[in-house]
Amino acid sequence: MSSNQEDSSTSRQVREVDLTAAGRGVWLVKVPKYLSEKWKKASGKCEVGRLKITRSKLPGTKPEVTFSMNDVQMKQEVPGKPTITPKEHKFLLTGVGNQNLVVFSEQKKDAANSSSSSTAEDISEKIAIEGKVIQRAECRPVVDSSYVNLKKEQRVVMNKPRREIKQIALPVNVYKPKSDHKANIEYQKKMKEEGKRIRMDKDEVQNKLFSIFEKHQYYNIVDLVRLTNQPITYLKEILKEICIYNVKAPHKNMWELRPEYRHYKEAK
Repeated sequence: MSSNQEDSSTSRQVREVDLTAAGRGVWLVKVPKYLSEKWKKASGKCEVGRLKITRSKLPGTKPEVTFSMNDVQMKQEVPGKPTITPKEHKFLLTGVGNQNLVVFSEQKKDAANSSSSSTAEDISEKIAIEGKVIQRAECRPVVDSSYVNLKKEQRVVMNKPRREIKQIALPVNVYKPKSDHKANIEYQKKMKEEGKRIRMDKDEVQNKLFSIFEKHQYYNIVDLVRLTNQPITYLKEILKEICIYNVKAPHKNMWELRPEYRHYKEAK
């Protein structure tokens, strides 16, 4: 035997299926969603409703099947669902055809006793056939006042906006309030350290610019404002008189002294 066959034989165990109720006939019924939700909430020993089958005297005619919901079940509310539930329902019977349908049941072990590494086959304790489907049907509510009210309520729930404006009596603090933001504090600190730029005399500013341009030939406006500590509009007025603004590469957007004010030594 190969290793693959050994792995498959050990991973899948043979299970016994209880066939005691295999010959029992069962009905496969499609029910509305509100019915299934109420039945899930019901306890296992209560009466969810009553089924009435009326056989016709005419040969070849299908019987009339009605289902009346229990009053206790009707009063049970499902969160987020319409509160109105129709009581009377009718079954629309259809044939099974050539299909061979059966109902299985699976009894599982207690989740606390089973380990986390157990497979689905290990957890299932008992598998049984509960019966063979001999009749298919569809459960439909009877169109009466309760059914009309149900459809109205469903339409209201569907058209209800997901986001609504609600008026609150007291403010809701979802964040911790701050007296001032970090950006404002840093800006105020910077302004306090630099101080307010006061206009100097025009001749003093020109002399300062001449001394600055002795070190380098080209400067941008940001550096000139920082070095002279003058308002930018006032500084630009003086620069237009003694400097040239370059608009082309390689010294684009930079200032230099006019030729009549230059006193640079020629490079050897």
